[in-house]
Amino acid sequence: MTITAETPTTEAAPARAASSAIAETASAATEAPATHPRRWLGLIAILATTLLNLLDASIVNVAAPAIRTELGGTASHIQWLAAGYTLALAIGLLTGGRLGDMFGRKRVLMIGLVGFLLASLACGAAGSIELLLAARLVQGAFAAVMVPQGFGLIRDLFGRDMGKAYAVFGPLIGLASIAGPIVAGLLVDADLFGSGWRSIFLINLPLGIAALVLGAKVLPAGAPRTRGLKLDLGGAVVAAVGMSLLLVPLVEGRELGWPAWSVAMLIASVPVLAYFVRGQIKRARSGKTALIELSVFAKRSYTSGIAFVVVFFGSVTGFSLAVGLFLQLGLGFGPLKASLAMAAWAVGAFIGSGASAGLAPKLGRGVLHLGLAMMTASLVVLWLQFGADSAPGAWALSPAFLFYGIGMGMIFVPLFGIITGELEDHEVGSASGLLESFQQGAAALGVAVLGTVFFSQFAIGGGIAEAMGAAQWVTGLTVGLTVVAFLVAFGLPKQAKAEH
Repeated sequence: MTITAETPTTEAAPARAASSAIAETASAATEAPATHPRRWLGLIAILATTLLNLLDASIVNVAAPAIRTELGGTASHIQWLAAGYTLALAIGLLTGGRLGDMFGRKRVLMIGLVGFLLASLACGAAGSIELLLAARLVQGAFAAVMVPQGFGLIRDLFGRDMGKAYAVFGPLIGLASIAGPIVAGLLVDADLFGSGWRSIFLINLPLGIAALVLGAKVLPAGAPRTRGLKLDLGGAVVAAVGMSLLLVPLVEGRELGWPAWSVAMLIASVPVLAYFVRGQIKRARSGKTALIELSVFAKRSYTSGIAFVVVFFGSVTGFSLAVGLFLQLGLGFGPLKASLAMAAWAVGAFIGSGASAGLAPKLGRGVLHLGLAMMTASLVVLWLQFGADSAPGAWALSPAFLFYGIGMGMIFVPLFGIITGELEDHEVGSASGLLESFQQGAAALGVAVLGTVFFSQFAIGGGIAEAMGAAQWVTGLTVGLTVVAFLVAFGLPKQAKAEH
């Protein structure tokens, strides 16, 4: 659905006042501050919080079978271990960035980090699959409070030298985005102190506590950016209900035989999400603060960017989960062997992220097409391997994983700058937060859809041939989604925002 927002030619007095306040805030935000004397130490603290989120978003993909063995649960429970976290994160991001503006970025980051660590402890101590899923939802919600503060704090620390920070930040994001399964495999196999799969959550504690202590000492406190701002909590609740109505039946419906309530929820999600959009338009026109800057939807490049984010991140995240399930449930790989089989993917993501830093200024939007072309070619090779008479080994899969990772990594770093290339300065903050929310929602949707496709072709305990057939189905669908992303990318600006 394409959403358009028209700006009225004549505004009411409250709307003019609100627009003026927003413009003044945006103007102040674009004035780059002086660099901070301990900026690199501050960057380490921010990187640690970002890595915690990125790792935990994908860390259960390899550990899920071990979790199911101990706690029980169904195929939908496995999907919800990943989808629940990203759904809570997507919903929370709509308000997480605003909290930093209201109460100060450092303070909100510290609160989010403490909550994230407590939720991680609850995950590690969970005695049932239901308690683990609940803790994952809380973990995702606190991640949504923590994550948005990092980008603003980088600006506060580095000022006009932000490029130096992102030269380090970008490749690490690319690596961490796919490193979760590898870290999980190593930890589960190591079985530290007999903790088994629980160590994938408990490992957050030392890293998070170190980030908490370092951040408290070196991050700039800073005053709240916007005073008198009121959160649209009602809008956030409506958005949460709408997204839940969409995703819950996608995860649960297939296993339960698509009962009437699952179909009813899918249908109900459409008017609820439409009501959310209507409410945001109404708030903006009355001069109240909306969760999203609706003017961005009037730009075709931004709506194309949202479509790209949904297709790209949905396919990547869902495919990653399906591969992890195929390797363990289908081929019988242990957690360590599965993680090593996917190591080439992570190495490729790191290489691609580093390469795109040099290619993006020259190629602009073309770097996205180059990365997508590499991903498509790699997926075709995997599709052929999954259709062979005998199961491929880890070494046979590694070349395709490597090139798929390189293509994926080339997209991560320049993507958001390219999508926001035609936005006004006062729109960039809201638009970036909204894109992050769509990214996480797309990840949850990808897990739900591709996970459902995988389990529709493969029953847990089935044979290798059945698993290879399921993997081939998912890979073929991922090829189609990647081609769609390639076509949608033509609607994006030719250059990134920083290069205009």
